[in-house]
Amino acid sequence: MSAVHFGAGNIGRGFIGLLLHEAGHDLTFVDVNAELIAAIRDAESYRVIEIGPNGREHTVTGFTAIDSSADRDAAVRAVATADIATTAVGPTVLRFIAPVIADALRERSDDAAPLIVMACENALQATDALRESIAESLEGDHHALERAVFANTAVDRIVPTADPADGLDVRVEPFCEWAIESGPFAGSAPSIPGAHFVDDLAPYIERKLFTVNTGHAATAYLGFLAGAPTIHEAIAIPSVRAAVTAVLEETSQLLVARHGFDVETQGSYRAIALERFANAALADPVTRVGRQPLRKLSRNERFLSPAAALAEAGTTPVAITAAISAALRFRADDDPESLALAVRLAADDAPTFVTEVMGIDEGHPLRSALVDVVTAAQADPAV
Repeated sequence: MSAVHFGAGNIGRGFIGLLLHEAGHDLTFVDVNAELIAAIRDAESYRVIEIGPNGREHTVTGFTAIDSSADRDAAVRAVATADIATTAVGPTVLRFIAPVIADALRERSDDAAPLIVMACENALQATDALRESIAESLEGDHHALERAVFANTAVDRIVPTADPADGLDVRVEPFCEWAIESGPFAGSAPSIPGAHFVDDLAPYIERKLFTVNTGHAATAYLGFLAGAPTIHEAIAIPSVRAAVTAVLEETSQLLVARHGFDVETQGSYRAIALERFANAALADPVTRVGRQPLRKLSRNERFLSPAAALAEAGTTPVAITAAISAALRFRADDDPESLALAVRLAADDAPTFVTEVMGIDEGHPLRSALVDVVTAAQADPAV
């Protein structure tokens, strides 16, 4: 069995790559970072080190790597003969790897089993988005598209900033979850012991996105304003923890109503998330977790999606709105998006910003509150 994984960074090596290795797959990493690819090619193994309570150490072997920017044909050939293709590149990068997968499907033998394609990203229905981009690249070649099976997934593991001294070794939190929708496999799901297959993925995706991702980002933005350098130091500040808890109580209200989660079960999941944020061993900078605020403030992301749904149901999402206010004031010199956010706030009036960046149009019950927080951030961005 063989798997190709796009994205050889810490998440690729320390989460998806690890689970594919443990499932018995020969693994090929594909990336455009020439230095990283060379290091992977030269290595016989690397370690995945779980840090924090009950952490273990894993050794990954049996892998190779391809620099797709230098040898695109090799990447196409690898995917064309693989059993599984996965990604951990970021939602905005999926459209750039789609043509490689499309060309691989053109070359794939009709006698081969369908290629299993799964985008393992922090975004709703990421595999569907990847499939759309692949279909566009195939330009109507439906036969080639039928050589693949596409399954959405929900992934959850905190991987902090790497220490250069670790080389290829990756430090991760002990907790991880990889949920995969079972429907596309029609009863023939692949064997990946570290993942679990579910009939309806939507509740798992939204529970993770609106609890872990929303809470993690809220901790970063509120902690940044409070002067905390790391996530665990931020969540240790009583006012920050109270604000993040309030955010997650609002998102939990939505999740229970929308998906029928048991109140106590969701409360336990929320509590586990808060304790994960408090893992001091991760030492995760708020500037890493808070990066790309423009994407995180978009309509279908971790703040606006639950806030809009709550407002539409007649609930005012006060705590989420406060976290959005903090996000508008996030700045990190090494994050181009946070600097672009400052430019947009200076150039646009508040209604335009709410429409174009946040995707909330006139007449929406959340719009007035958002215009107010954007106006306040423009008047006093340092607050």
